[in-house]
Amino acid sequence: MSAMTDERGFNSRPRTVRDLEDMPDDGNRYELIDGELLVSPAPQTDHQEIVAELLGRLRAARPRGMTVLAAPLAVQLSDKTELQPDLLAAPTAAFARKNLPEPPSLAVEVISPSSVMNDLNRKKRIYERYGVPNYWVIDPIERSLVAFELDGNGQYQIVAKVAGDEPFEATEPFPIRFAVAELLGPFA
Repeated sequence: MSAMTDERGFNSRPRTVRDLEDMPDDGNRYELIDGELLVSPAPQTDHQEIVAELLGRLRAARPRGMTVLAAPLAVQLSDKTELQPDLLAAPTAAFARKNLPEPPSLAVEVISPSSVMNDLNRKKRIYERYGVPNYWVIDPIERSLVAFELDGNGQYQIVAKVAGDEPFEATEPFPIRFAVAELLGPFA
C-alpha cells in the first residue's frame, strides 16, 4: 500500500471521495485517509481464502437486520476519508446503494506485507476516530487475530489476541467463534 505521488515524488493535492470515481479499474484498491490517496495491490491467495471463509462464517452468524459484505465496498466517513475494509458488518438499513455512508459495526482487515503499517496504525486510528466499535486485524503469515473494541472513552482496547488453532470468540457485533487456522483452508 502506498500514497499516490506526483512526478516529483511528492504527495499531490489532497483528494476527495469524488476523485476516487476517476481512479482506473486496474485491480488496485484505492482508499483515502484525510485526503491522502492509498493504493493497495491485488491481494494474495491466502488473504482471499481468509476473506472468503470468514465472510461465510460471519454471514451464517449474523442476526436479522445485519449485513456482512466483503471489499470492494466503500465506507465513506467524510468527503476526504473513504476506506474499503476487507470485510464489514453493519445494520442493513445503514447502507446506501453504492456504499456505507457511516461507520460499520465491524471492520476486518487481513494484513499483507504492503499493508501492515497502514492497517495497524493509520486505519486503526481512523476507525477509532470515526467510532467503529469493533476492529479485527488478521495476519495470514502469523495465523493470528487481534480484536479491538472501543471503550467508554472512544479508545480502542485489545480484547483478544489469538493464533493458530486457538479459538476466537466474539460477542460483538454478534456472537461468533472460529480459529484463524480454520480460515486458511487449503493454504493452512
